[in-house]
Parts: sequence; structure tokens; C-alpha cells
Amino acid sequence: MRVFLTGATGFIGSRIVPELLAAGHKVLGLTRSEAGARSLVAAGAEPHRGDLEDLGSLRDGAAKSDAVIHTAFDHNFSNFVANCEKDKRVIEALGGALAGSDRLLVITSGVGMGSGEPGQPAREDVFNTEHPNPRILSELTGAAMAEKGVKVSVVRLPQVHDTVKQGLITPLVALTRAKGVSAYVGEGRNRWSAAHVLDVAKLYRLALDKQEAGVRYNAVAEEGIAMREIAEVIGAGLNVPVVSLAPEEAAGHFEWLSMFAGLDTPASSEWTRAKLGWRPTGPGLIADLEQMDYSQAAAA
Repeated sequence: MRVFLTGATGFIGSRIVPELLAAGHKVLGLTRSEAGARSLVAAGAEPHRGDLEDLGSLRDGAAKSDAVIHTAFDHNFSNFVANCEKDKRVIEALGGALAGSDRLLVITSGVGMGSGEPGQPAREDVFNTEHPNPRILSELTGAAMAEKGVKVSVVRLPQVHDTVKQGLITPLVALTRAKGVSAYVGEGRNRWSAAHVLDVAKLYRLALDKQEAGVRYNAVAEEGIAMREIAEVIGAGLNVPVVSLAPEEAAGHFEWLSMFAGLDTPASSEWTRAKLGWRPTGPGLIADLEQMDYSQAAAA
């Protein structure tokens, strides 16, 4: 298949490209820069110039492809609500180009959308339409496009990591350096799920090859790592004290990250593994955090 991939030069997308090519697919990769176009050509993909604001370029890329994998997202979390609204428009544009066909649109969401009862792992068969996370717009829009005849599936992401980037933990490291302490809320027992970026890339490819609509996959290798453990390894890496904060102190310390810092968001991938035969093999989150070059992270 010829696959239109948004975010093709990004953290996850750049790993999806070789996965797709190795499986015999052709990749049309969205890029907004000449440097990005050159990197895609070097990787064996065809560049498609455009960006998330240029909905016409997105429609054109989708229209000339056999399937679409949408991983691009504006990760300026200080403007999170607006960026989720942008993702809604992007999914509508991509879906509009595929409506009425048998071409699959794989969109991206977060594992929290599958959270049901407090303390229980998020599951693929749960869609909490009342979830307060603004990213819910991605799945709501995907569901709306499905009603209009678009073949849609969802990959839900946890903290996706290697030794350079780790999802929300990357800005947490920067905040910790700025504050001079590595903090967690209360006893730090709340958990974040995680998966290595290469395992996540493989899951997107498997989801594409499965060609099943109306399903949600949890890209989760580790069901839940306690925030205290995460704070401790960051504290050791930056050589700063590790402290517990009362819930009422969280907003002042974590700033925009406070909406996530105290969340307990474990997630299961049992159904996903059985459905796709996905077997994550990459290093765990704590192992990658332990191997990270904190001098480089601080400089970034």
C-alpha cells in the first residue's frame, strides 16, 4: 500500500517509516521543511510538503494514498486545548478525503481515554466520553468521521520513550532542572503507563496491516510506573533533591503539567497483544531514564 504518514519526521513517525518500508509498503511522508524532505528521501520515503495548518495539503496527501496513519500533533502543551482543536480539524480533513472508500485512517489518542473505574487499568473496549483530557477530541472526531463512512482505527499512546525523549516526562525533566527539585504528589503512587518508541512504531504497522475499523489499540508495554519512581530517577540524573508535594502545592510547582502530574493512568494492552500479536521487546521507561544523558537533556 501507499501510506500517507503525518508526523513522518517526528519522534514516532520517523520510526514508523522503516517499519512500513520493511513490510513492503510505500510511504508518502508529510513534512513542512526542505530538511525534512531530504531526510525522508534518504530513508526511502516520498516527501509531501505541507503542515497541520494547511488542510488542503492533508486532503491531497490522503486522496493519493491507500491508507493514512496520523501521528502528527503540536506538542506545545502550554497551548494544549487549542492544539487538540487543531487535531480535530486535521482528522476531519483526512477523513473527508477518505469518506466512502475502504481506505483506513489510523488516528492517535491517549490511553487515558480508556479509563473506566478509578484505579483500574485503561482498556481498549472502554471509551470514556466524559474524560476531562482535551485530547478526547481526537477520538470523538474519529467516531464522527466513522459515522460518515470513514474506516477509522485508533492507537492510544502512553509515555513513549527512548533515552532522548519520554513523552510528558521530557518537559518534566526540564521543569525539574528549572525548579531544582524532583517532585511527586502525595505518596507518588499514581502511575503512568509506557512503551519504547520502536515497539510503538511496530504497533502502528500491525494496526495498518490488520485493516480493521472501529477498534482501539493500547500501545502499552508497561502497565504503570509509579510517579515516585520516575521522580527518583530524574532526581538522581539531575543530582537534585526528591520531594513530596501536597496536592494543593502541585499547581504552583508543576505549572501546566499539574493537569497530568497527579493522574493515575495505568493501562492494559492485553487485548491489543492478542489481536495483533504485538510483543514489545524494548527497554523499560526507568531503564531509558537511567541511561539518559542529563547534560544533553539540560542543554536542550
